[in-house]
Amino acid sequence: MSRMTANLLLLIAAIVWGAAFVAQSTAMDAIGPLSFTGIRFLLAAAVVAPFALWEFRRSDNPIPAKGHMAGIFVGVIFFIAIVTQQYGFLTTSVTNAGFLTALYVVQTPILGLLLFRQAPNPIIWIIVAVSLTGTYLLAGGIEGLVFGDILMIISAHFWALQVLFIGRLVTHYGNPITVAFVQFLTTGLMGICAGFALEPLSWSHVMGAWTELLYTGILSGGLAFTLQSIAQRHTPAADTAILLSTESLFAALFGALLLGETLTGSRWIGCILIFSSILLVELLPQLQHRLRKLREAKLARQTL
Repeated sequence: MSRMTANLLLLIAAIVWGAAFVAQSTAMDAIGPLSFTGIRFLLAAAVVAPFALWEFRRSDNPIPAKGHMAGIFVGVIFFIAIVTQQYGFLTTSVTNAGFLTALYVVQTPILGLLLFRQAPNPIIWIIVAVSLTGTYLLAGGIEGLVFGDILMIISAHFWALQVLFIGRLVTHYGNPITVAFVQFLTTGLMGICAGFALEPLSWSHVMGAWTELLYTGILSGGLAFTLQSIAQRHTPAADTAILLSTESLFAALFGALLLGETLTGSRWIGCILIFSSILLVELLPQLQHRLRKLREAKLARQTL
């Protein structure tokens, strides 16, 4: 798979997740955050299971037990990120949720450097600055942060860890659909067990959020997170973070269309900056490569 194709898959995932922010928010009117997370990802695991089995049967190097344990570890990180975010929806808007979650963009290359000594392309820092500025403007600044906003910022830290660890996992072991299945199953089981223990849960709660559960389970969960696992084998973690951060833009757009949330002039500037970061993450490395090739060709001609 080419890097361009991988980045396109990540952008599709971001669009699906942008709409999922609306579903995650409206579902809180009918069901608790833990129960919603558990049912959502058990459904996602069920959707992905046949494809994971197909991948297992055709794989020359199926994931060993050690790899599955690593997948469960990533699933725990994923669970913390999801649940923290889901609780945040109780007290913050879809727009704020989308852009505060996008703070993981700046955390991903920093954590990659601190944890794994992965030095990113220096241009990534410029792109991160552009994306973060856009996120700040689109979120309307940090004034008047509510508890839900703080939870979204905490969630962003765990999303950055998830991006890094799942990228290393699928690069080392391959089998990205199996990795996604283990991640979903871990999160689903943790969520449903915690939901039964800590929240009221009945069939009426489930039916009250059935459309949100289907969308977030099948499309946002089963499809988009699997696309992430596949694409991250072919694109760097820092690039992945930038592209997936555009979910904040799509969350704002869907929030405006479906929930009537409005954008001010400065927030539209934030939209432009975030879209600019998409172009930069794709075009600047290619431009660097072409300039390097031109310099090498020029030096080669001079030595003749």
